[in-house]
Amino acid sequence: MIDHMGVQVSDPKKSREFYEKALAPLGYKLMMEIPKQFTNGKEVLGYGVPPKPDFWTTEGLPNEPRIHVAFRADSRKQVEDFYKAALAAGGRDNGAPGPRPHYHQNYFGAFVFDPDGHNVEAVCHDPE
Repeated sequence: MIDHMGVQVSDPKKSREFYEKALAPLGYKLMMEIPKQFTNGKEVLGYGVPPKPDFWTTEGLPNEPRIHVAFRADSRKQVEDFYKAALAAGGRDNGAPGPRPHYHQNYFGAFVFDPDGHNVEAVCHDPE
């Protein structure tokens, strides 16, 4: 089981605005900001569903190749809400909400690119 993961972002302010809005429909919140004296002056933010962060953004040169990260949604509606929120927050479409039966029978996902081009997904594995 993965405990946490993260991505490097070039514009911390833009990424913060994106992730706060895009992940809100999934119950994610900005939970932690590491003091810059511990990060070599870089902005490091932790997002998660309380009680702990499990997704981190770190100011820096974006990962190459760009990262794909998928967030589990509790419902297909959450996937749709994530997609709308992510686009409204400046994300770019990389696959509208819908079934992806080539992954498995009940796979329902949506994909967006974040401000740095990381492929961010919300997915629900439950049947309708």
